[in-house]
Amino acid sequence: MIIVRNCFVAKPGCASKLAAMFREVAETAGMKGYRVLTDLTGEFNRVVLEYEAASLTDVEAQMKEYQSNPTFREKMKGYTDLWDTGHRELMQVTGS
Repeated sequence: MIIVRNCFVAKPGCASKLAAMFREVAETAGMKGYRVLTDLTGEFNRVVLEYEAASLTDVEAQMKEYQSNPTFREKMKGYTDLWDTGHRELMQVTGS
């Protein structure tokens, strides 16, 4: 299993808006095992959307789907206005 972590540093005053947008989008997209996380320590205004994928092939298929799905694109409209920086982490789950 792969854990996908999309990590963002939101613009001041935008972290809660970005987190709410991610929760709504994750529900709409049917992301398996998703969580939206916000900072308690570290960089201020950090928002993480984390979800599960069965394999790297599934991650790639999901990315293609999100890019072409009009409903997903509409829900994500304007999200780039809410953050300054971001990165993606792909983590492999090992053991049980």
